[in-house]
Amino acid sequence: MTIASLSSSDLPFLTELRHDLHAHPELGFEEARTSDIVARLLSVAGVAVHHGLGKTGVVGTLQVGNGTRVIGLRADMDALAMPEKADRPYKSTIPGKMHACGHDGHTTMLVGAARQLAATRSFSGTVHFIFQPAEEGRGGARRMVEDGLFDIFPCDAVYGLHNMPGLSTDEMAVVEGPQLASSDSWRVVFRGTGTHGAKPHLGKDPITAAATFLSSVQTIVGRVIDPMQPAVVSACSLQAGNPLALNVIPDTVEIGGTARAYTAEVRDQLEQEIGRLARGTAVMYDIEIDYEFERRIPPVVNDPEATSRALVAARSVFGKKVLTRFPPSTAGDDFSFFAEKVPGCYVWLGNGPAVDGALHHNTGYDFNDDAIASGVAFWTTLVEQELQSEVPL
Repeated sequence: MTIASLSSSDLPFLTELRHDLHAHPELGFEEARTSDIVARLLSVAGVAVHHGLGKTGVVGTLQVGNGTRVIGLRADMDALAMPEKADRPYKSTIPGKMHACGHDGHTTMLVGAARQLAATRSFSGTVHFIFQPAEEGRGGARRMVEDGLFDIFPCDAVYGLHNMPGLSTDEMAVVEGPQLASSDSWRVVFRGTGTHGAKPHLGKDPITAAATFLSSVQTIVGRVIDPMQPAVVSACSLQAGNPLALNVIPDTVEIGGTARAYTAEVRDQLEQEIGRLARGTAVMYDIEIDYEFERRIPPVVNDPEATSRALVAARSVFGKKVLTRFPPSTAGDDFSFFAEKVPGCYVWLGNGPAVDGALHHNTGYDFNDDAIASGVAFWTTLVEQELQSEVPL
């Protein structure tokens, strides 16, 4: 399928659908309206529908011919808890919620591909259209897996697609290896003994300890992790004392942050080293600590064979505008829970220029409607090429 072939047929409908989803954003595990719309459109198109996996998830299944290969295509549906400040005709109607990452576009493109494939049926095999809830940090992919996604809908490979501002809408990046980092949270509570700010010798100051720790934790990436292995450790929350009591040294200081890595080994190192520095600081200042490292989302690492198949489809649609070298993102995506179970590939589709600098998770961001036809063409071509025979690439 070509990009142009959709423009004169289904594109107006899909654009209207995208605008409707954008105007009615729903947070993770609250996507009742969105999933109902998806389920209805799939059913009308002749796609078998399983509704409710992972609470609000939807899986559509289309089986054609006698091919035995099965693949899954994933789109995320949830919005973010943030206000939309840009003025547009289809602006969010829900205060404090907006589609600031393009999941309205992802959902629309996969619906479009399902409609197209159900109409043409020019493949032999089975495709599962996976509409996932709660990608934005609420654990939707893990929930679907725990609810039996790949037991009920076994797949030989699974594919994900995300928009990328900065690439044109007729460009795609398909790259083997790490694409997104692990996304983990850490928390340290320093427990000292509060006292009068003028008599610090009578207590055990957790604020001074916390300051030492915050300085030390930044040495992990620079002095412990292999410099050839990217990693991030950031402190993002600090709670201590009361600004109305500036003569009181508090009992506790709470610090929290994020840790990112592209490999399991570096992820382990980050957990160990943050804890080691926290415990060492506690010993230095003769105080107590509580340390917690929460493993939230593994890294997304593209499988070589799945990537090679996605690359063939991308080149069929975008020609020379396919990038095979593109820097991985330090953001996270729980597509990794799918790719841990079956071979996976996660591709980047251009979203055009970042208008007024509005990138993902920005109050002025918007998915580019010009990318709809590109995404539908890629998904459709991938299915038609991968499920045309049992002969491997």
